[in-house]
Amino acid sequence: MIKSFKHKGLEKLFLNSDASKINQEHTKRLRLILAIIHKAKIVEDIDFIGANLHELKGDRKGIWSVTVRANWRITFKFENGNAYILDYEDYH
Repeated sequence: MIKSFKHKGLEKLFLNSDASKINQEHTKRLRLILAIIHKAKIVEDIDFIGANLHELKGDRKGIWSVTVRANWRITFKFENGNAYILDYEDYH
């Protein structure tokens, strides 16, 4: 279950279907990813085809990443069946 967001536009999309702060080319995929993350009981539930789910390394260890498109990712922490601090970023 999604518990918190870092990216306010992502939060608006999830809570109010307001995509005004999101790249319009990413909206459909972001909705799919958010729904999957919200339903996930374990982090592996988020590993769908094309997601490229992986844990980041170094100073971002403990943060998980899912591909949206090209360099764009949703990143988050996942603990005890809950997702926290969801961000929408190009960290490459």
